[in-house]
Amino acid sequence: MEKEINVMSVIHHLEELRKRLIICLVALLLTSVISFMFVEEIRYLLIRPAGSLELIYISPPEALMANIRLAILAGIILAMPILIYQFLAFIMPALYKSEKKLLIPIVFGMLVMFSVGIAFAYTIAFPFAITFFLQFASQDVIPMFTITQYISFVTQFLLTFGLVFQLPLFFLILGTMNIVTAPLLRRIRKYVVVAIAIGAAIITPPDIISQLMIAAPLLVLYEIGILLVAVIQFRKKRKKKDS
Repeated sequence: MEKEINVMSVIHHLEELRKRLIICLVALLLTSVISFMFVEEIRYLLIRPAGSLELIYISPPEALMANIRLAILAGIILAMPILIYQFLAFIMPALYKSEKKLLIPIVFGMLVMFSVGIAFAYTIAFPFAITFFLQFASQDVIPMFTITQYISFVTQFLLTFGLVFQLPLFFLILGTMNIVTAPLLRRIRKYVVVAIAIGAAIITPPDIISQLMIAAPLLVLYEIGILLVAVIQFRKKRKKKDS
């Protein structure tokens, strides 16, 4: 009898997972189709920081495939609230009340920091980087970027910043779980600087400007993370004294 209940429970969870995956796929399909209808406007937003830049394509299907990839990426971003809701709705019943209270602020914080990272990259970092590269143009050297290369460069640049800006939140979680402390983070700072330089070289396009544009905010975010961990641990100590 107990085995039958367990089997029924597993089947119920699988059906629930299938339903939510279907909803995610349908939402992603719809947002991608809508994005494809406005792909010209989306591409204009990506070109805008570079000024009056004209893109080219060097093979018959290149422009179409680049537009499809751009539409899918934009579709994922537009569908993100639905995707996250379906994920939370699936795992929430299995969580304790305390875990539910912790998970929702974390997910919200991740979305906020991801958006802040992309906004920072789009308004500050990317215009600086692309302006730097375009200054090497001359009468004999004309900048001609293919649509695939440019879109790949821009999206990788923006998404990298979105992920990089998760660092303070990551430290906050580790500090809450007592995995790291502020003194420890300060002590290993010199090693982190080296690791950030290597990491920036790996995750960015192969040029020093992009690497510096990633490494500098990472160092600032690392210091912010130390401050957040220090605040969390100070509050914990104060709470212990009061109790």
